[in-house]
Amino acid sequence: MPTQTRAYAAQSATTPLGPHSFERRDLRADDVAIDILYCGICHTDIHQARNEWGRSRYPIVPGHEIVGRVTAVGKDVHDFKPGELVGVGCLVDSCRHCSSCKEGLEQHCEEGATWTYNNVDRHDKSITMGGYSERILVSRKFVLRVPENLDIQGAAPLLCAGITLYSPLRHWKAGKGSKVAIVGLGGLGHMSLKFAKAFGADVTLFTRTMEKAPEARRLGAHHVVLSTDPAQMKAVAGHFDLIIDTVPNEHDVNPYITTLKRDGDYVIVGQMTPLVPPLNPGALVGGRKSVAGSLIGGIAETQEMLDFCGKHGIVSDVEMIPIQKVNEAYDRMLKSDVRYRFVIDMKSLKS
Repeated sequence: MPTQTRAYAAQSATTPLGPHSFERRDLRADDVAIDILYCGICHTDIHQARNEWGRSRYPIVPGHEIVGRVTAVGKDVHDFKPGELVGVGCLVDSCRHCSSCKEGLEQHCEEGATWTYNNVDRHDKSITMGGYSERILVSRKFVLRVPENLDIQGAAPLLCAGITLYSPLRHWKAGKGSKVAIVGLGGLGHMSLKFAKAFGADVTLFTRTMEKAPEARRLGAHHVVLSTDPAQMKAVAGHFDLIIDTVPNEHDVNPYITTLKRDGDYVIVGQMTPLVPPLNPGALVGGRKSVAGSLIGGIAETQEMLDFCGKHGIVSDVEMIPIQKVNEAYDRMLKSDVRYRFVIDMKSLKS
């Protein structure tokens, strides 16, 4: 039978999130039922709740950085059992047969991936509801094992922020002997510093204020460059193999392109709007440089990332909040007033 589920939801683009109740579907044969312990807050949650991308369906229950315990499994599930610590990220389904899905790149499903919330379930056409809730049901193929040795509060943001940075570092082969720079020190940027260092790369943070230098070094940066200082920028011209840009809002990327080596790559993971000012192609042509984007990672790679985190003890730096403070957290995120991700303690729903 469907289960009445408590949650927090946005009812419109202009109203605060508040208490909401809805029915979770009955358990399908390949489903894993999960009681949610913690759910991270992602900037995407704000975009969706406020309809900033123009495709929100209300009510919206956000949340795609989910950690919880298995409570039940469908009759066809034999690889998960009640009590196990698991995670759910941005994806809960895909077509599973297109070339992208067969290559483990479900986020690029050619028939359209099914996102954890504000999306249409491909089986019953209901609207998916996310992790700001008591429980969730997800196909076993999209459930991830969370290493028990990790701080599970700090593990929640790995399901989005973590894989968003792990995937491009791995794809563009960051490692020993490579020089990697990160633009921005926020929820994404701090994870990229941790991963790049763990991969063995020589790591630099670009920042607009040197006040962040001690924190950047704590998180894994070997060097810090003040991007507003022409002398410091000139000193690293033609220096980096890979730059990952984590800044979510409009900014000029052209000064950073000049710091790439010949055949270097500039990967954007934060900004989803047009570049203003426009990208100068001359800076690319002269050094056969590339500008690319990267979107989270597939399920197998996300599991690989979690296992890597378990081995290296990597989690996100988080600030815990009760669900009742989610609107305050949204406002603080927009002011960059968090180090470095908010995580909701879902037991607060019971109060």
